[in-house]
Amino acid sequence: MFKYAHGVCCSLRATKNCHSFDVPGTNAAVRRAAIRPKCALSVRFQEFIMQEMTSGPRERLILPFLASLYHGFAQPFGWLAFRVIIGGLLMVEGWPKITAPMGQVGFVENVVGLPAGWFFSPLLAILQFFGGAMIAVGLVTRPIALINAVMLLVTLWFHMSHPYGDAFLTPEGLAFLKDHTSYLTAQGQARLLGDGGAAFLHQVQLKAEFNSTFWFAGAAIIAAFGGGKLSLDRMIGKEF
Repeated sequence: MFKYAHGVCCSLRATKNCHSFDVPGTNAAVRRAAIRPKCALSVRFQEFIMQEMTSGPRERLILPFLASLYHGFAQPFGWLAFRVIIGGLLMVEGWPKITAPMGQVGFVENVVGLPAGWFFSPLLAILQFFGGAMIAVGLVTRPIALINAVMLLVTLWFHMSHPYGDAFLTPEGLAFLKDHTSYLTAQGQARLLGDGGAAFLHQVQLKAEFNSTFWFAGAAIIAAFGGGKLSLDRMIGKEF
């Protein structure tokens, strides 16, 4: 008899699904086939994640000597920088809301259409500022990033469904300013007098949509991959 243990699976800390068991005298191929399907699938899935969702294993690299650079430096520090950028920008956006926590009540109730603005306005401030800080340091990363991703998706929907408009000025206002250019700076004249500000507003609209898309995608990706190697979650040893 052979005592066969799933060394690979157990090395991946999946020991709760791996048990030693006896396989009557047979060859290695049969013993391999005796691996529990659940454990084998778990190993294959984890290997797929490691190989496909990070830089390739050493044997797939054109320059194999770069493997240690990718896995030891570029990936962990690059992911840390990405988290800090997404979380830091959320903190910058959230700080004015922290200083005026009830300032979004009218927006939440009258524009977004949610009731209880007195509740959602300070909640939005907390999610953006403190949630951004937690993403930056990698603490409870996945759920916090997921919540912010949902919030940012709503922000993207708002910008797309409530555009800034086609122009700043009515035809009468534009005619008045053309006759009284002293009311405008040179930059204001360049942006407004030609088309009433249509090109400028179009640019503002695109930037609002692009920024919200980047933020949403960034938070969603962090929610999928977690805090990474350089995070408080990893230091604690537990994460969602």
